Amino acid sequence: MDSIIHAIILGIVEGLTEFLPVSSTGHLILAGNLLGFVGEKAATFEVIIQLGAILAVVVLYWERFIGLLRPNPEMRFSGIRGLWLLFLTSLPASILGLLTHHYIKTYLFSPFTVGLALLVGAIAIIWVERRHFTVKTQTLDEISPALALGIGCFQCLALWPGFSRSAATIMGGMILGAKRTIAAEYSFIAAVPIMFAATGYDLLKSANLFTSADIPFILTGFVVSFLSAWLAIKGFIKLLGKVTLVPFAWYRFGLSILVLILVFFNFF
Repeated sequence: MDSIIHAIILGIVEGLTEFLPVSSTGHLILAGNLLGFVGEKAATFEVIIQLGAILAVVVLYWERFIGLLRPNPEMRFSGIRGLWLLFLTSLPASILGLLTHHYIKTYLFSPFTVGLALLVGAIAIIWVERRHFTVKTQTLDEISPALALGIGCFQCLALWPGFSRSAATIMGGMILGAKRTIAAEYSFIAAVPIMFAATGYDLLKSANLFTSADIPFILTGFVVSFLSAWLAIKGFIKLLGKVTLVPFAWYRFGLSILVLILVFFNFF
């Protein structure tokens, strides 16, 4: 059985980075390599703790998710319309992900490719924040089908581990006219269907790698990921009311340079 300390560390990394524009997948790849926890079993464990982070979104935005199942006439982002918007956002990355899943797993899950993705994403964030896009969407209920599909197209960038799904969708929303905080909140909510689909697909293929002896390890990572994600989401939304995404870009710059240097010296 793997170390409970490893489960706690990876749970914290997943929960804190899943919904911030810094890439949870990239951080997990780096953390896993540093801890020596790699391979198919490690990849499946990372999928499981992602579910913990997803659950935090469902709990925090439970009214919105209830509204999807039980339409609220006072909220346009509810019922069939809300489900349709989430479907449009999930569609591009779902199709592209299925077509390129093997290639991505084979060639893009390395510290070097993660370092490059962190760097490219940092440049993209700074470019977006230095532009002044006209804000046309101020609330979740104002999101249109065209905006939802557009954000979904930007979400495809997140198939490159290290780029960050959160960064891709928030930047996409801002470019297409959404207020920064609304783009972030929609990014959180839209993550649920695409991540459930992706994690479910991976779990069906490799859940048999674990035994009953691994249950404490798995539960620890799951719970820690949930709690960390809960704190990260609440703090991030408050922070975006005061600052831009630029501090996250500088963090990505620093981390990418460090990673590429370590790769150059064969540390990983």
